[in-house]
Amino acid sequence: MTTSLKDKVVIVTGAASGIGQATARLLSENGAKIVLADVDEKRGLRVRDELLEMRNEAIFIRTDVSRATDAKKCVEAGIENFGHLNYLFNNAGINPMGTALDTSEELWDRVIDINLKGMFLMSKYAIPEMKKCGGGSIVCTASVDGLTAIPNETAYIASKGGVISLVKSLALDFASDKIRVNCICPGCIFTGLNEKLFKEKPELIEPIAREHAMNRIGEAEEVATVVMFLLSDAASYVTGAILPVDGGYSAVKTGMV
Repeated sequence: MTTSLKDKVVIVTGAASGIGQATARLLSENGAKIVLADVDEKRGLRVRDELLEMRNEAIFIRTDVSRATDAKKCVEAGIENFGHLNYLFNNAGINPMGTALDTSEELWDRVIDINLKGMFLMSKYAIPEMKKCGGGSIVCTASVDGLTAIPNETAYIASKGGVISLVKSLALDFASDKIRVNCICPGCIFTGLNEKLFKEKPELIEPIAREHAMNRIGEAEEVATVVMFLLSDAASYVTGAILPVDGGYSAVKTGMV
């Protein structure tokens, strides 16, 4: 499949690292103009410079997606610089550990604000701009943990379950505006956070890999290709989809007795 995103404008949240960075790079390589959004200004600017060195168009906007003012400014910056908005990749998120007993109310609120409210806010301000273009596409990053569950991640799992339901709601509400909304549910992926964990505890790699039917951990670039497909016109009849990108992790868990 050849996907051209020439002249398409995309906001990517959580763009400074991991899946967000890999997706921004892939979209840019295929002709898109990228609005990079992240709270990590240093790394976000580094990604922007990388894309500019490839002679692609990109800007970085420091964005805390949990704040309405930041979300609004991010969308406005995209319009100011590129004139329109076609796509949104809602990817920013955090993943602290904890059960209901040892998760503080403050931490619970922070996880929900970033992982769920942030996607609501970015969509809220992006959708009106997509309507002006006659349609658009949104992809949200949930997790296989929103489909199944693992121990000691109460707030994260609750937030990702909320993302899945939010996607279904947005897909229904804006289908008539030709705005498609879909959701990816990655399994374990080699990103900065996981790479640090595996460097400290390499003995975890093999047992975690075995939990996936493909017997390996995924790469951020593998997730990025799915995001690009869902954003693009190649997925023109796909909306409200909840798509595991997990090497068969959810299939393995579903098959357990």
